[in-house]
Amino acid sequence: MSFFGRRSAATGLDSPQTGARVSANDNGGNEVFGRWSEGIARGMGTPWFLLVLTFFCVIWLVWNTLAPETWRFDSAALGFTALTLILSLQASYAAPLILLAQNRQDDRDRVQIEQDRQRAERNLADTEFLAREVVALRLAIKDLPDRDFVRAELRALLADLETGPETAPEDAGEIGEDQLASTDPAVPKNSATSAGPSDETHTGSGAGSSPDADDDADG
Repeated sequence: MSFFGRRSAATGLDSPQTGARVSANDNGGNEVFGRWSEGIARGMGTPWFLLVLTFFCVIWLVWNTLAPETWRFDSAALGFTALTLILSLQASYAAPLILLAQNRQDDRDRVQIEQDRQRAERNLADTEFLAREVVALRLAIKDLPDRDFVRAELRALLADLETGPETAPEDAGEIGEDQLASTDPAVPKNSATSAGPSDETHTGSGAGSSPDADDDADG
């Protein structure tokens, strides 16, 4: 309880915490150390490292074997204890560094595999979309008129144009008279039929009265 009380008194809710900053610094330090370990592991896996280590061991052995007693620092009678200790120390540090580099490489491979999987999914989705679009285009092309259909339509239009001028004037004249008779208000519909009998009656009456008119004239 006192711990939480001190914390609340020292930092309020409106003040930023330093935990995220510490974790960021730790991540940066881990990244730097990881890169450094990878560099050492890469260097130890090269032929130049083997040549340098071999040259170092040969110089060490030759110096401590052929040099004067006062200049020797590793006794050959004791089995070159210092050289053995140095090589053991180098091996004990090299193994964890190599394992750390392998773990970092595994992490990168895992991330790369995940990115490849996502990229493959996107490519598959794009391929399926393009396949559907191609099928839709094929169906739309099937609905379009083909060459034979267009030729048949053109032949039918040519036949209509060839036979059209011969029957068009007669039909136009008949249609024009019917339209004038039906649409002209000054001309009654039964004018032609009514005019015939009335003319005949007037003509007949005129013809019957002409002899009487002649008799009156004679008298």
